[in-house]
Amino acid sequence: MDTASSPDTMEATATAPSLSITVEKNPPEARLLQLGIKSWPKWGCPPGKFPLKFDARLTCYLLKGRVKASVKGTGRCFEFGAGDLVVFPKGLSCTWDVVVGIDKHYNFDSA
Repeated sequence: MDTASSPDTMEATATAPSLSITVEKNPPEARLLQLGIKSWPKWGCPPGKFPLKFDARLTCYLLKGRVKASVKGTGRCFEFGAGDLVVFPKGLSCTWDVVVGIDKHYNFDSA
């Protein structure tokens, strides 16, 4: 079930309430500074499909590109792209369909 806690945030429940993807559209610069995103490592990839299982919580901020993420076992699909802050919980399985090659800052948190 999709819920919106604000017009700029989208959250989706996957297989359990604790497994949800959160997409924050265009977070304010102050939030990005607070998280220290510019100090996070960068990663990028060309268009393609990539099955992923998160063994740790992933927070990423997309600098460019566009992704459609299909959550395994739910039939749910979420789109995010440049300017979005996205959180994937530990234990979530999904397939990324990278529509436009991406560059992102990322941070894994195993807690």
